[in-house]
Amino acid sequence: MNPMSESSREETQKGVLLFNLGGPETLEDVRPFLFNLFSDPEIIRISSGALRTLLAWTIAWARQGKSRSLYRQIGGGSPLRKITEGQATALTAELASQGHAVRVYVGMRCWKPTIDEAVEGILRDHINRLVLLPLFPQYSGPTTGSCFSYFRTLDARLGLSSRIRTSYVPHWFEEPLYIESMSDLIRDGLMQFSDGDRKSVHLLYSAHSIPARYVEEGDPYFEQSKRSVAQINLQLENAYASTIAFQSKIGPVKWLGPSTRDVLAEFARNGIGRVLAVPISFVSDHIETLQEIDILYKDLAAQLGIREFRRVAALNLHPKFIKALANVALNAFAS
Repeated sequence: MNPMSESSREETQKGVLLFNLGGPETLEDVRPFLFNLFSDPEIIRISSGALRTLLAWTIAWARQGKSRSLYRQIGGGSPLRKITEGQATALTAELASQGHAVRVYVGMRCWKPTIDEAVEGILRDHINRLVLLPLFPQYSGPTTGSCFSYFRTLDARLGLSSRIRTSYVPHWFEEPLYIESMSDLIRDGLMQFSDGDRKSVHLLYSAHSIPARYVEEGDPYFEQSKRSVAQINLQLENAYASTIAFQSKIGPVKWLGPSTRDVLAEFARNGIGRVLAVPISFVSDHIETLQEIDILYKDLAAQLGIREFRRVAALNLHPKFIKALANVALNAFAS
């Protein structure tokens, strides 16, 4: 039976649940955040839950000092929650401006507000038509897959499917307004360079890496990332040389490459002196943009002799990006 059949005459109450991983807001949050991250079965893929928990505690204890030092460099915590809640507010307003009354919720997989808290709000507001919209343009198991898996766990426990018609958005890496907003920000970023022929600037698309075996096992993240880059370059009329690389690897296993660090070294060897970093898989500023790219890689580029290294602004609250999210949500409601 269609779960909506008994209530088909009731007014439809629409909601969008924005998924993200989250980030520690204070230095005291770092260790519990790391534990939540590494206890995720989509991140640490081992069959024993007890062993995964033990490993997560071990990693959290071992990495907390280094991670705290990195967060100190960006003010003592991640701005991701504030930005994501701002995106939710902006999306609500954008949908309303188009004539759609939709409540937007935020659920973080590894921090607060949790997905559980978001679902509590969805039930409290009697939402009966829901779109799950991850803030990851490209699908990957450790991000979108993990959020979907956890939501399905809640669904099984709470019987959500019997009350809420839910649509899952697995990816939106070729959404036209997403591509346009990235292209706009790249054009803005190019204007930061000194006078001269900006056509000599090399675009370095930097995406978050994942373990290489995930791709070997069928994860589409690598191919979808390349397709996003191709679409953006097409918007830019293929006027700039570009390279895609991957950052933020953790641990000794083989990760998807080439690494951003290695690509910068290759640029220096080849005499490339002007680089614009484009955070292709990140829609919000957080540790990977504010510390890893803006501080670590900028310093590395200078040490290597790259004379100009700059970064494209994150999408954050870019109006065209918010319209892109609205398009994705409305398309899902219509499906």
